[in-house]
Amino acid sequence: MTKQVLQKILSAAGIASRRQAELLIKGGNVKINGRIAKLGDRADEGDDVRVRGKKVGFTSPLVYIKLNKPVGYVSTNRSFKDEKNIFELVKISIPLAIVGRLDKDSEGLLLLTNDGELANRLTHPKFEVEKVYVVTLGHDLATDKKEEKNKIQEISERFKEGIEIGLGDGVVKAERIKHLRGRTFEVALRQGKKRQIRRMFRRVGCHVIRLERVRIANITIGRLRKGQWEYIKSAEIEKLKSIIKQS
Repeated sequence: MTKQVLQKILSAAGIASRRQAELLIKGGNVKINGRIAKLGDRADEGDDVRVRGKKVGFTSPLVYIKLNKPVGYVSTNRSFKDEKNIFELVKISIPLAIVGRLDKDSEGLLLLTNDGELANRLTHPKFEVEKVYVVTLGHDLATDKKEEKNKIQEISERFKEGIEIGLGDGVVKAERIKHLRGRTFEVALRQGKKRQIRRMFRRVGCHVIRLERVRIANITIGRLRKGQWEYIKSAEIEKLKSIIKQS
């Protein structure tokens, strides 16, 4: 069998997209026959390829998991000293790609899968997959009801029109924003710049103290408690694939 580029092997095995596979390799998380792999390395089925210590099965069954990420955990395939990683919570023998990363201070729904094609479609900007968040501010919006109403209207209008968030990321918009109660909003996005929601609220004079993702496309967090995970039902996955296909 002709040896193939490592990124292609990981993608074909359903572990990650090729871009994500590059990050795994650069982060020192992939080994071939006991040595740390580097970009450009090749392998075949006769080689012992492992991702974060887990052997790559070239015919691994497809796995789809949802996790309720707690605050304080990083969502990455790379390992960092003294950092709690979500893979400490999800311990299975198959290497998984992360769909919809959350920063360390955020919580809520993450999808994990070894379906490289689906992971790529869910994360690629052109598919504009909707993600929904519940956001809590660290302060009241105003001192009276009239001022509060005006502030809510101002936030809603600016989020829909677009806000310049700086650092070269330009103007970003919310697909929808809804005031739920008091200091709490629901925000839906179809794009995902780094810490986008926090930066948008900062531009309108608000400070976010809690950000929880509750839905990605049709997959909801449901009744999962913090730190818990479960396999996603096949019917939900089929619906998810049909949503993306129509995008």
